Amino acid sequence: MSDSDRLYRFTFENIGIRGNLVHLDATWRAVLGAHPYPEAVRDPLGESLAAVTLLASTIKFEGSLILQAQGKGPIRTLVAQATHEHKVRGLARWEGEVPAEGTLAARFGQGHLALTIERRGAEPYQGIVPLEGADLSAAIERYFVDSEQLPTRLWLTAGEHRAAGLLLQRLPGEGLSDEDWARIGILADTLTREELTGQSAGDLLYRLFNEESIRLFEPEPIAFRCGCSRTRIEETLKLLGPAEVDDILAEEGAVSVTCEFCNRNYAFDAVDAKQLFAELTRHEPSPSQH
Repeated sequence: MSDSDRLYRFTFENIGIRGNLVHLDATWRAVLGAHPYPEAVRDPLGESLAAVTLLASTIKFEGSLILQAQGKGPIRTLVAQATHEHKVRGLARWEGEVPAEGTLAARFGQGHLALTIERRGAEPYQGIVPLEGADLSAAIERYFVDSEQLPTRLWLTAGEHRAAGLLLQRLPGEGLSDEDWARIGILADTLTREELTGQSAGDLLYRLFNEESIRLFEPEPIAFRCGCSRTRIEETLKLLGPAEVDDILAEEGAVSVTCEFCNRNYAFDAVDAKQLFAELTRHEPSPSQH
């Protein structure tokens, strides 16, 4: 598909509404390649990846946006992350049988939705709302009403090969009337799952808003990037300390760490561990030093 793994930004001229449209293809399949998910877990995960990609593109920042849904029902945890460079990753955890259809309560049980903005050189900012509504779109829209006071609408879908989403956001101080916002929302509500996953950006926007004046910008590429590395794992092991690492080596023969997002394994044997803590050993004072 020519619009595979692309984010499209657009604006409605003169009425103070902006929009984003995203198609995730190879990016989405890379996430699915790390873990096998049943369809009832797979689709909400794909929707969350589309959502976090759309939302991150509305923020001017250097860092990442993390969407996390946690509940006490069949789906326990759902995490999706997108960076300002349009790199995404995600995972889900579940227990038992997950309903193929149903509300968030049926799939997640009682829970909450958190959106966390991690900016470089700054403390993270987090907003939390109850995980309630018919679907993830409804829960995220509630977040923007409760936490951001910025009217936002989302249409999300996901399947085996593509995850996709559409976002509309009302801009403050742009002279937009309530009638304009309602009209655009009604038009967007005619969007079907097949159109969202199957039509090109230009065709989809024309189908929905052909009587509106829209400016569509050049697409931006999206890609799967985990962000894990051997160096990061080494830093984590250093925090454990040599004694605990030695205990693991004595029991297991090696320290094995698997990244939950990409399923990549990092293994450390006794020689690796010795090198890991060599610098720390060199800087420790000897017993004779005072």
